[in-house]
Amino acid sequence: MPVIHHDLVHEFPEHKERIHDLKTSNAHFRKLFERYHDLTKEVENMETEVTPVTTQTEEEAKLKRLHLKDELYRMITQ
Repeated sequence: MPVIHHDLVHEFPEHKERIHDLKTSNAHFRKLFERYHDLTKEVENMETEVTPVTTQTEEEAKLKRLHLKDELYRMITQ
């Protein structure tokens, strides 16, 4: 089963410019963006079993990523 990429530009292509603007002008957004990016890589490695973990660990990481994505989306759409 192929891994679906969840980086923010793929998730919100209509907000590509706003994401870029916030990354360059807002330190808090940039920090959250980097954490989201790192967490996405971790989840993708779990999904492809590069990093073997329990199902619970993988689900917890996905939930953290979802919360970060929600917070980032709120900032993007303000």
